[in-house]
Amino acid sequence: MTIITRFFNSTLGKKYIMAITGFLLFGFVIIHMLGNLQIFIGPAAINDYAEMLKSKAALLWGARLGLLVITILHIVTAIQLVLRNRAARPVKYGTGKAPVAASLTSRTAAISGTIILAFIIFHLLHYTIGGINPELLQLRDATGRHDVFQMMVQGFSNPLIAGFYLLAMALLCMHLSHGVSSMFQSLGLKSGAYDMVIDRVAKVAAGAIFLGNCAIVIAVLAGLVK
Repeated sequence: MTIITRFFNSTLGKKYIMAITGFLLFGFVIIHMLGNLQIFIGPAAINDYAEMLKSKAALLWGARLGLLVITILHIVTAIQLVLRNRAARPVKYGTGKAPVAASLTSRTAAISGTIILAFIIFHLLHYTIGGINPELLQLRDATGRHDVFQMMVQGFSNPLIAGFYLLAMALLCMHLSHGVSSMFQSLGLKSGAYDMVIDRVAKVAAGAIFLGNCAIVIAVLAGLVK
């Protein structure tokens, strides 16, 4: 077994994997949100954006496959770390109370992560694969392009789907707030002097993502975008 293999099989190595894959996923979430926010500019803007992405099929599918690998790696590594932590401390705290140092977000990361994963699968089936409401993928605008604007409007007009989306965004942003802060700690970039700044930046970034993504859903439900 090489030194590199031993490193990445170690707990420290797995924390590095979590940090790097988490950073890449964080970047994707921001880019994805900025693309979707073009719905507020109008149908032409977001349909042009979607058509541009589809015109670069190799790049688009390469990015999708890369994201799939990164997501799987992130999830598998997270599970491995949880199992290692449990194995290292098999006896629960005698007082029955949660450790003071652990935040609600960190203690519920496994549950929120599972719900987020379920949402990602649902979201892909809904808007990408067409396993749910396949008619949305058949929508066309006046130029014959896929009408992504109407797809989003009709999709989020369903209160149940909109509610699931809002719940997933809340959990995702809780996850990001904790994860971005932990990422710097795992990479050894979080020192005492900057702890508070990093934590605040993580919370602000997560809050901005929450507001940006939820604004789309709320605007559709309120009839502001139609």
